[in-house]
Parts: sequence; C-alpha cells; structure tokens
Amino acid sequence: MRPLDPLSLRLFVSVAERGTVARAAEHEHIAAAAISKRISDLEAILGTPLLTRTNKGVEVTAAGQALLTLARRALYELEQIPLQMRDFENGVRGLVRVCASMSAITQFLPHDLRSFLGRYPDVRIDLEEVRSADIQRSVEQHAADIGIFTSVPQSEQLLIRPYHRDRLAACFPRSHRLAGRQSVRFVEFADEDVLGMHTGSATAMLLAQAAGGLERPLRGRFRATSFDALCMMVHCGLGVGVLPEAIARRNAASLELAVSRLDEPWAQRDFHLALRPSGLQSEAARLLAVHLGECASRASSPSGEPAA
Repeated sequence: MRPLDPLSLRLFVSVAERGTVARAAEHEHIAAAAISKRISDLEAILGTPLLTRTNKGVEVTAAGQALLTLARRALYELEQIPLQMRDFENGVRGLVRVCASMSAITQFLPHDLRSFLGRYPDVRIDLEEVRSADIQRSVEQHAADIGIFTSVPQSEQLLIRPYHRDRLAACFPRSHRLAGRQSVRFVEFADEDVLGMHTGSATAMLLAQAAGGLERPLRGRFRATSFDALCMMVHCGLGVGVLPEAIARRNAASLELAVSRLDEPWAQRDFHLALRPSGLQSEAARLLAVHLGECASRASSPSGEPAA
C-alpha cells in the first residue's frame, strides 16, 4: 500500500467537515479539481469509497467516518511535534484548545486560567464554548485537548477528572408569588413559562427530564443564548428562569430579581474535565489539566477560595 500523505488527509477532513468540495477548496485555497483528485487517490489506496457525491455536496461513508477520526488524530499529532519540541527551549510553550460549557466559562474558568497563565505565560489557550453534550466527542476527535462538561454520560475512551460543582436556582421578578422564598421545588412553577438555555445545553436537558418526571410538558416560549439574556427576560416578566445560583445572584441586584435555591437533587451539578490518555497529551495540556484540578480542589476545601 502506498503511504498516505498529510495534505491529502487534511483536504479529506476539510471536505467532510464542510460538506462540499467547493467550500473546502475555498477554505484551503486550492483548486476543487485538485482536491477531488487527491480524494480519489485516497479511495484507490484504501480500496473503499470515502465520500458519496450528491446534488447537494458530499456525504461521508462509514469507511469515511472511520478515516475522519483517524485522520484528525494523525494530523493533531503532526501539529504537536513542533509545539512539543519548543517546550524544551525556554520553559513550557504551546497551544491548548479548551472546549467548555457556558456555565463553566462564566463561573470557574476565567479565574483558573488567569492563575495558570501567571505561571506559564508562553502557553496559548484557545477557549471555545461548546454544548456539554458535544464536548467529550470534541476531545475524542482531537478537536480539543481539554473538555469541561456536566450532566451527560461519561466516555470510556477518555480520562474523566472532577472539576468544580455548582447549584441551579430559580429566578423570579420581585412581584412573583414565589419571590422571597429561600428555596423552591420545580413542581411549584413547572406549569409556568420556564426560561432556560438553548436546546441541547445541560440545563435544558435537566429541565426536560424534570418535566417528564412530572408527566407534564415543559412550557416556555423562549430560549436564551446567554445567562445575561435569560436574566433580562425574567426581568421583563417573560417567565421563570433556571440558571446557576452564583450567576443569578450576580444579576439579581441590578435587574431587581428574586433568587431561590432550587431544592431538587438534580439541581446540584458536578463538572468534569475530559482528557485524552496521558500519552496523547502535550506537556502544556497536561500542566493545564493538573492546574484546573488543583484549582477545583482548593475551591472545594473549607479554606479554599470560592469558585465563583
């Protein structure tokens, strides 16, 4: 079998991710015919179709999906060679790609990343907000080095480490009948318009499960894309908000909101770090993972700093 070259793999990944040869050609600054030729050569070398051409673009075959995972991993390892070699020059360097849920980004990560960069100023961190449901897959497919997620099943292919913990709260206008309560149950406002985050977020999944447990549909005409937007909608009387307690209390004074702790077992959430096995981590990613774990341990200890 002829050896595979990295450029052909990269072009295949680009086509698979963008859905058409034309979009991949535009992104990679190469002629569409050249990309088609390389993919045809790949299919000849591997002896199996990788893409199915349609009038809308291309669809990845089962063999193509397997190659997509392998190609991403191989290209990632090639990219890491110069970065890891530079780690030996003048201290730790490199790029660490982190994907995390909005809750983690708005509550824990800024403080933890600031302290890490104070120790390793030459490390670059690329932080992207991703739904909890998609985070582990991003790490498995080498689209990210570290993932931070909550409330979803844990992958058996990754190392899962504990991170921070938070609790959800209900947020009301101050004129609401439940305003002023220290804690509330979900059933007490489940029949009202419940404002949550966008579909697929960890909070949205928890609310859907809770409503299903009560055998009633989850009402709510609006979904927010940020916690600030959600609090503003509560302020305007569009419904009851469910969001992390620390963020709700942060917005309560300025928007005249009432916040009540949500008295449900599912309202306390554990966040986790998703990591690839140690042999597949760069030194910079390994150090950041260790640092994030240490930050979480200090925050959970009686004498530690608060997480948010």
